[in-house]
Order: sequence, then C-alpha cells, then structure tokens
Amino acid sequence: MVRHWSAPLLVNLLLGVPGVVPYWLLWYLAVNWPLAELGWTVREPTENDGMALWLVIVVPVVTLYGLIWWLANSPLRRRTSLAPRTYWLLSLTAPLVPSAALFLSS
Repeated sequence: MVRHWSAPLLVNLLLGVPGVVPYWLLWYLAVNWPLAELGWTVREPTENDGMALWLVIVVPVVTLYGLIWWLANSPLRRRTSLAPRTYWLLSLTAPLVPSAALFLSS
C-alpha cells in the first residue's frame, strides 16, 4: 500500500507530459470559439475552417487521454492512504505542471 503522496504525484506528473497535447487542443478550441465570441480573446485570423474539423480531432484525443488518466489513477487511489479530496486534488493539478512549465518558459 502506498502511504504517501509521492507515487500519485510522480504518476500524474508523468501523465502530464503527453497531456500537454490535449490541454493545448482544449485551450486552442476555447480561445478561438467560445472566448472569442464573448470578446475575451481574439480569434486566429487564419482559422476559418469552422469548429467541426477541430472537434473531430479534439474529442478523440481528449477522450483517450482522460481514459488513460482515469485508468492510471483509479487503482492508485485505492492503494493510497491519502484522503479522497487530497488525492483527487493532487491528481487533477499535477498533470498541469508540464504544461505550465512550457507556458512559462516561452
């Protein structure tokens, strides 16, 4: 039994490396359509293909990543002694670290 937070942290940090792709896709989709419609961002000027093409790409990628994330975290949650709220908070925020590091380094 995993007694502390290091194993879930390591697993979720490693999941965050390929997670950069679905996070970027979701951000790109949000910036170019709903946030642009609200006037909060400026749409990419060359993005005129519509949303359907992007959804064909984004939905399978995000679904596959979410499935892999869930399959990695579900059994790990049962083997740890962390409180459920603490575990899921760690598991949701740790994969964002590689994306944040890339964003801040650019």
